[in-house]
Amino acid sequence: MNIRDENVLRELNLYPMWVRRGVPARQADVPVEVEAPAAAKAETPVAKSPSTVEIQNIPDVSTLDWTALKDKVRDCTACKLRAGCTQTVFGVGDEQADWLFVGEGPGADEDAQGEPFVGQAGKLLDNMLFAIGLKRGDNVYIANVVKCRPPNNRNPEADEIATCLPYLQQQIALIKPKLIVALGKTAATALLERDATLGSLRGTTHDFHGTPLLVTYHPAYLLRSPAEKAKAWQDLKFAVALLR
Repeated sequence: MNIRDENVLRELNLYPMWVRRGVPARQADVPVEVEAPAAAKAETPVAKSPSTVEIQNIPDVSTLDWTALKDKVRDCTACKLRAGCTQTVFGVGDEQADWLFVGEGPGADEDAQGEPFVGQAGKLLDNMLFAIGLKRGDNVYIANVVKCRPPNNRNPEADEIATCLPYLQQQIALIKPKLIVALGKTAATALLERDATLGSLRGTTHDFHGTPLLVTYHPAYLLRSPAEKAKAWQDLKFAVALLR
């Protein structure tokens, strides 16, 4: 690690990097799959690709501009999530941004304020952006796979993702980003339309209809597992190098 990387990690309170006992230091940055706690595994349903789910209410928004798309999302009742949330959370940022960051779905803070990533996870995301010379709203757009908060912050279900995904796809078509960064497994597998482990998706470039897509950890996960922040930093450096 060079001096700049070490300084950035210190500023983000990510340093020193933790290495599991018995693992040589040179392996610390190698992407590995992180096992979820047993309780979390028990609560997480087996994911299905949105493309394999038959949904009757999938909206056709492929011809909408920004104004019409925002109105459509605001008034959407196509899935059961809308009945249980305060408001839809469309997305925020530069509508011609080079960088697009995609999360899973709104949490309680986002549901209350109508903007993605405004809680503690949002603060960490802002720090991650700052570490690579970016900031919210400046050449950066932030959105989620689903626009309504799932009950008790559970993972969105396959039918909910399939119903809401066209909104995100049209946002991407309008923004025309140079790079998409998927934050967490749900965002990554929804965009790539296939199930896979986070570990197998990190550290390489994927294609989303001609736009490069990278995968890293969701900030909420990093808050629970701070030892993984150094790996997220490696993912961000990879993203910067790719875009340049």
